[in-house]
Amino acid sequence: MAGTAPSPTSASTGRTLNLVLATAASVAGFWAWNSVATLGAFYTQNLQLNPATTGVLVAMPVFVGSLGRIVVGTLTDKYGGRVMFTFVLLAAILPILLVSVGGTLRSFPLVLGAGLLLGVAGTVFAVGIPFVSAWYEPSRRGFATGVFGAGMGGTALAAFLNPRLVAAIGYFPTHLLIAGVLVVMAALVWFLMKESPGWTRNNAPVLPKLLDAAKTPVTWKMCFLYAVVFGGFVSFATYLPTYLRDVYSFDPSGAGARTAGFALAAVLARPVGGVMADKLGPKPVVIVSLSAVAVLAWVVNLQPDGEVPAGLTFVAMAAALGLGTGGVFAWVGVLAPQGKVGSISGVVSAAGGLGGYFPPLVMGATYDAATHSYSIGLLLLVVTALAALAFTVFAVQGRTKAKAVPA
Repeated sequence: MAGTAPSPTSASTGRTLNLVLATAASVAGFWAWNSVATLGAFYTQNLQLNPATTGVLVAMPVFVGSLGRIVVGTLTDKYGGRVMFTFVLLAAILPILLVSVGGTLRSFPLVLGAGLLLGVAGTVFAVGIPFVSAWYEPSRRGFATGVFGAGMGGTALAAFLNPRLVAAIGYFPTHLLIAGVLVVMAALVWFLMKESPGWTRNNAPVLPKLLDAAKTPVTWKMCFLYAVVFGGFVSFATYLPTYLRDVYSFDPSGAGARTAGFALAAVLARPVGGVMADKLGPKPVVIVSLSAVAVLAWVVNLQPDGEVPAGLTFVAMAAALGLGTGGVFAWVGVLAPQGKVGSISGVVSAAGGLGGYFPPLVMGATYDAATHSYSIGLLLLVVTALAALAFTVFAVQGRTKAKAVPA
């Protein structure tokens, strides 16, 4: 865009502030997006659901949020991050209120339908990637997208706080509080956030842009890898409270605290993955991540006994997945052509969300109540991680490190 170039100091301050705002907006969006999943035990008991039906319920926001990212990422190229962050945060308020009404009335159809609409909160990720990428030069986009990706810590916040808030202040007030957070965050974004000085509006029609992104080979390669690493994180974050209840007999608060720890480990590992990708290249980071996921999924399948062995296994799994998400999206920032970051990241992030949609359904459908075992679902994760590892080693080529050139 035309205008006087900002000083290096003001530019650095501006991009730091906007990265912080984008990350905070992501935290709020992920908190709302994961609100149904973190109260799975509440719905199972109060709506009298079986494991398969609970799996459908907790996966519904993931499904819609994933598909919505395709369009939202493209619209971000056109309208910018400030407008789209505000829209997504405000659009999530009505669904979160409807979820609260449905749970209060013990209406499964209403909670399910509201969860469908609540998927809009999950599209916040597709807004942030092109927004923060525009603020940083290619050689630092792994860092920027990694820090922004830490906003998925909203899932940790939801897992830790929601069961406790429900116990302390009640189910309906808990959802009012989440709605209030969305309102406050939307106001902060609208009044404080700014677009990068180098950002220009892309007015190309949405559909041709999506088709163009679909024709770009890097899109589908990154889609597969992100479906495994981010999908693995989402599926664990949404289904882990149910898993810990069924396998280790934890109560909702105990399961929520441990799920929060899992999510936090992934959140901390994501920017590490981005920074390592900037320095070493994304490919070795993704290879290490997928290798660890395959091994650790096998260990989880063995149901390690005791708080420390089981806890360390899940934390290591979370860190491996977080490392991979940072590495894959650093790869997107390197390989995506200029002007297509929003549309490609929207498609890729949608694939990641869809990767998290199906595992809870599989886990619920294959759960062996007699032995309290989820072996089939976990072994499928082992096979998928190994397939993605082979794909990364042999099929994904191209630049491995960002070039230090202006954005």
